[in-house]
Amino acid sequence: MKSTGIVRRVDDLGRIVIPMEIRKIFDIDPRDSLEIFTDGNNIVLRKYEPQCIFCGQAENVKLFKNRNVCQKCAEEISR
Repeated sequence: MKSTGIVRRVDDLGRIVIPMEIRKIFDIDPRDSLEIFTDGNNIVLRKYEPQCIFCGQAENVKLFKNRNVCQKCAEEISR
């Protein structure tokens, strides 16, 4: 892992602010969702990209009955 040299405190509600420089690098906009993972003693944040529930593809994904389905799988289902 690469250190950025940036340190943030956790507030009383358990929140931290992701610095603007980091948000710009990773194209994180206000209201974007982040996934939270653990890796040993590390906490990992990743920008959430919805994936198709059938094939796992993240391109051309639409929400259908509260489930993410890609265009290819939707066409295959409709046949």
